[in-house]
Amino acid sequence: MNPHPSSPAPSDPDRVIPREGWHVIHLFFHVEQAQWSLFSDEEKLEAKTNLAELVQEIRSTDSAQLLTFSMVTPKADIGFMLLTDDLHKANRFEKQLCRALGPDILTPVYSYLSMTELSEYTATEAQYAADVTREDGIAPGTPEMETKLDEFRKRMAKYNSDRLYPNMPDWPVFCFYPMSKRRNENQNWYHLDYETRRKLMAGHARVGRGYAGRVRQLITGSTGLDEWEWGVTLFSHNTQDIKEIVYEMRFDEVSALYAEFGDFYIGLQLPLDELFRRAGL
Repeated sequence: MNPHPSSPAPSDPDRVIPREGWHVIHLFFHVEQAQWSLFSDEEKLEAKTNLAELVQEIRSTDSAQLLTFSMVTPKADIGFMLLTDDLHKANRFEKQLCRALGPDILTPVYSYLSMTELSEYTATEAQYAADVTREDGIAPGTPEMETKLDEFRKRMAKYNSDRLYPNMPDWPVFCFYPMSKRRNENQNWYHLDYETRRKLMAGHARVGRGYAGRVRQLITGSTGLDEWEWGVTLFSHNTQDIKEIVYEMRFDEVSALYAEFGDFYIGLQLPLDELFRRAGL
C-alpha cells in the first residue's frame, strides 16, 4: 500500500481525493437475528463468505484500511472503521459492507464521516526555536540550534505523516466518540484568539502524551462533513486506559470549559471468524 498517493487532477470525475489526508468512515450495525434465522446453512455460509471476500478486497486495495469490531453493549453488534483516500472508493465500500450479508441483515445504527488532518496548533519551527532559546539558552544560528532544528524537522515529518496517513494498530480495545467545541455566549471557543487556543491545546496534548504506549489516538476532522466537528478514535490493550485518559482529559481546561461529547462506542477488534461467532452469525 502506498501511504502517500499523488492527488489526481481536479477535473478527474472518477476520483475525489483531498489535497492531503484520507477519508474515514465509522459504521456500526445491528444484526437482524430474526431475518438471519430464515437463511439455510448454505445461504449463511455464502453470506459470510461474501463479507470475508469483501473485507479482503478492501484490505488489499491501495490506500485503504478496514478494521472489524465486535461491539460491546447492545448499542451495536458489529463495527467497521474504513480509511481510504478516494471518496468514491469509500462510498462504494461502505455500500458493499451494508449489503454483504444479504438484504435486511445489517441495520445501520450509527455512522460517522470525517477526514484525517493536521493540527492547526502544532508548533512551527520558529516557535520551537524560540522555546529552545528561552528554555535551554541555545542561541539562534549556532550549531547546537541547527542540531535541535534538524531533530525537530524529522519528528514533525513523522508526526504529520502519522496524522494524515496513519497505520492503524491491531490493539484489541476500540473506542469512538464524536465531539465539538462549545459556542455558548460565555464559553465560545471560536471567539478566543489563536494564541490562547494554542496554549490551551498544548496543555491538552500533554495529557495525551502521558498515555504514550498505552493509548493510540486518532483525531479526525468533520466540520462540514457530519453533525459534530471531530471524531475521536482510541485504541488500547485494556478498558482501564481508555477510561482513565477520557477521565483525565475532562479536567483539562479545553474539555472542562469548551468541549461537548456525543455517544461513546466501545468494541473489540477481532478477526472475522471470531466476529461471526460473537455476533451469532
